[in-house]
Amino acid sequence: MSIFSSMFRKRYAPLIGLDISSSSVKLVELALDDQNRYTLVRAAIEPLEKGAITDGNIEKHDDVVDAVRRLIKKSGTKTKNVALALPSSAVISKKIVLPGDLREEEIEVQVETEANQYIPFAIEDVALDFSVLGPSLNSPGDQEVLIAASRRDKVLDRQTIAEAAGLKPQIIDIDAFASRLAAGRLIERLPRGGHDLLVALFEIGASSTSMQVLRNGETLYDRDQTFGGQQLTQAIARHYGFSQEEAEAKKRNADLPDDYTAQVLEPFIEGMAQELARALQFFFRATPNSKVDYILLAGGTAALPGLVEKITQLTSTACVVLNPFEGMAIGDQVREKKLRLQAPSYLTSCGLAMRRFLQ
Repeated sequence: MSIFSSMFRKRYAPLIGLDISSSSVKLVELALDDQNRYTLVRAAIEPLEKGAITDGNIEKHDDVVDAVRRLIKKSGTKTKNVALALPSSAVISKKIVLPGDLREEEIEVQVETEANQYIPFAIEDVALDFSVLGPSLNSPGDQEVLIAASRRDKVLDRQTIAEAAGLKPQIIDIDAFASRLAAGRLIERLPRGGHDLLVALFEIGASSTSMQVLRNGETLYDRDQTFGGQQLTQAIARHYGFSQEEAEAKKRNADLPDDYTAQVLEPFIEGMAQELARALQFFFRATPNSKVDYILLAGGTAALPGLVEKITQLTSTACVVLNPFEGMAIGDQVREKKLRLQAPSYLTSCGLAMRRFLQ
């Protein structure tokens, strides 16, 4: 039996997840073993020059391509197929309800008709896709369909970056969807398997922080705020008279004066915790909810010492820094010590890599 099960086991084409963010590019490659357990095969990060990407827009194409090439070389991957993500700000998404007996080509017609009603630019300039989510809970006999639309040039920007670096784009996702996919595996490890828990997921990036409030795999609320790790770099530069580049390098290398924690880091953590608590208050005002069960943190700034404790203190809510590779086997090509420090930065790229097994 073991021979036949290995012969007929589903094989997935190799695929890497590539997250192009404002401060770095990140790569993840995953595999599944015979018991459908994940193995992290490769993970790597390569920083981007300041200004290469601004507000999700690629401003310095060649610099980003060069960074992706360096990333591929650093990771050692031979895989060419890649899943990429657009920033959520570049995508309009909407859930619609359609009759459950429609064929795929009929759904396509309905989706295009619906898209025309809410997309603020010409349909010929739009990249449009949809996903059938399943039966509608509120309308028996109907099905829920998720529509996603973006300007075609935004999609082409990501595609051309990947192709110029020698990769073959197979999937264009949305960064928030990829993050939610990776976080979902970890939410299932919470009490009750995460069932019916209200979870606030914060991804703290370089220049902005995104918030999704999740329950049972659905996003109930989302919000972006313009604060992130760059504010810490700016505070370091102001306090010590460094240039922005010097401040960033010293922050990355933990090469800062003895009074850094008290004079710069602790005030920054206090301010960031207050921003996250304020974001939760917006959610509470907009919905019938008055609390969340867990706060999950991801992104390069999430692991700052003292941040979890300060957020817990301000919100009276359990707070956890996410490691998207928790519970996975770690391949021989991965440096575990370095991975532990960088793990929260990989949430989106991990979700993109997981798309390999959902095609």
